[in-house]
Amino acid sequence: MLIKTEAIVLRHVKYGDSRMIVDLFTREAGRVSFATSVSGASKASAARRRLFVPLALLDVECDIRQGRSFQTFKSAHILYPLTSLSSDAYKLSIALFIADFLCHALRGEQRNEPLFDYIADSLQWLDSRAEGFSNFHLVFLMRLSLFLGFYPNLEDYADGCSFDMRAGCFCMSAPMHADVLPPQEAAVIRTMMRMNFSTMHLFRLSREQRNRLVEVVVRYYRLHIPSFPELRSFDILRELFV
Repeated sequence: MLIKTEAIVLRHVKYGDSRMIVDLFTREAGRVSFATSVSGASKASAARRRLFVPLALLDVECDIRQGRSFQTFKSAHILYPLTSLSSDAYKLSIALFIADFLCHALRGEQRNEPLFDYIADSLQWLDSRAEGFSNFHLVFLMRLSLFLGFYPNLEDYADGCSFDMRAGCFCMSAPMHADVLPPQEAAVIRTMMRMNFSTMHLFRLSREQRNRLVEVVVRYYRLHIPSFPELRSFDILRELFV
């Protein structure tokens, strides 16, 4: 079936001597893997490799057929140039972490237009900002869980509550398992959930606090998505925003 769709590049990997596998999250068909030729050192091959950088927003025409491991492109073009995500070292580190995260969080994800629009709009927002984006990945990841079906329940919060990471809710009595945050960290989680892109610059966090929150978020996803791995890209992110 030939379709035209917007797409977000999740990753690309070399496949043999002359091909590349590109994983996209598309608006019309969900996550799809494509095989494309990048043989030789021609200008066309170099341009194609640059086209498929992680988190690039594309407009693609492709042939998708059931039962085929890798689909094929008819055409692919930049939909929205994310110029500062590749030129700003801080944004690039955030972008690489988010791309790595999405590769695992969206594994097997089917068509989900609200989720696609959330990711695409968030990336454009980050690209447009000159400052005040140091908490972007925290806000992005926690709000992403809303589209994936395990956004935390905030209704039962009260001072002194713990946070049950398995159930995704606050509780006065700590559950009988280890996946629980004590009251002090549970309160921080609730505060973090109040952030949005417009207000997150008002929340002053140290690098240590921010890194701890990312650790908690990744742990939360690992509990709710089977086989979600440790992320090596987090090691780079740890050094940002002193």
